[in-house]
Amino acid sequence: MDMLLRKPERIKNTNTMEKLCRAWEGAETVMIGAGAGVSTAAGFTYSGERFDKYFKDFGDKYHFNNMYAGGFYSYETLNEYWAYWSRYIYINRYMDPPKPLYEEIYRLVKDKDYFVITTNVDHCFQKAGFDKKRLYYTQGDYGLFQCSEPCHEKTYDNAELIREMVKSQGYEIKADKSLYLPDHVKPRMSVPDELIPYCPVCGKPMSMNLRADDTFVQDEGWYKAAGRYGDFLRRHKDTKVLFLELGVGYNTPGIIKYPFWQMTAENPKAVYVCVNYNEAFCPQEIERQSICVNGDIGWALQQVRG
Repeated sequence: MDMLLRKPERIKNTNTMEKLCRAWEGAETVMIGAGAGVSTAAGFTYSGERFDKYFKDFGDKYHFNNMYAGGFYSYETLNEYWAYWSRYIYINRYMDPPKPLYEEIYRLVKDKDYFVITTNVDHCFQKAGFDKKRLYYTQGDYGLFQCSEPCHEKTYDNAELIREMVKSQGYEIKADKSLYLPDHVKPRMSVPDELIPYCPVCGKPMSMNLRADDTFVQDEGWYKAAGRYGDFLRRHKDTKVLFLELGVGYNTPGIIKYPFWQMTAENPKAVYVCVNYNEAFCPQEIERQSICVNGDIGWALQQVRG
């Protein structure tokens, strides 16, 4: 990007929030771009209390203190690998976030013409009620397996198998979908051979459908979602659209952040809103069309709701 960046400021003042509320009230079309900061604000943290609750045994054995580090560890057996990953997938995909932030976002946009593009893989938007046909998960989904090779471009739902893996380690699944470990039970750090997933076509081990390298499978559903995203942008190319960027950092700025800046610059009717904790800023070229809220996403949206 050749645009000059406006330096971040702490913007929690009344003036900025009044501008945001007015822009929201006048917006019929909302294009949401969501990054990891949304799930973090909803309580999906990957270290600290959540890590200690579900992965203390792995952390003590292998000397890591967060879920990301554990996800990159080279376990000796697939039994142990899937013990770790089944817990990881279950708590970050099938359990609900501690805070109802996604539901609050849905209540704000459900009566508008909206679309969501996200780099998150935790499926929280759809669980919160968002229309599946208005979602584009660019980086995959914890709830899908694919061939690790991959020998074919297809993904497989993993809900039932992940639950069986988790239960095989001694956990119980409560009615509210949370995990419970009885006091007298020490969790097992492996799963039985019969629960290890293998590709039904070539027999190689399965892996998660996550964009980590060039083995990522873009299946039929992925391409359909990408097409709907493109159609939405084309329909609103020259209309009054609000680009709402939430919790997007600089790991993959080319997916959401840079395109939002460019589309705002090309459309004088557009408004760019960036809500991010300590990272809310915009290029100088679109400053007059932008509202940057350097603060907590939940707090900012609460002001919009009133």
